Amino acid sequence: MADIERDDNLGEFEIIEFEDEEGNKEQFIQEMIIEIGEKRFAILVPFNEEGDCCCDGEPCDCDEEGTDAFIARIDKGEDGEDIYVDPTDEEYEQVLQAYEELLAEEETEA
Repeated sequence: MADIERDDNLGEFEIIEFEDEEGNKEQFIQEMIIEIGEKRFAILVPFNEEGDCCCDGEPCDCDEEGTDAFIARIDKGEDGEDIYVDPTDEEYEQVLQAYEELLAEEETEA
């Protein structure tokens, strides 16, 4: 069973910023943390401060329901800071299953 932390207070959320090899920065909101065993995983959704589409005019479906979410494993760096890394395929499937179960549970409660 997965332990899940979720902050539904929209006034407070953690923004995670990633920089790719070309220096492009992307920001994500850490929607929730799912713990499986001793490992922690973040569900990340794209964030744009202006609240509008962040696809720079490219064709997208940002204003449609179901914005893509990403899964990242949270490891600790040598300095004790959180490091976000890609999960293994097995970890990804476990987190996805836990997340889908949570969504189904919320749907039945509504």
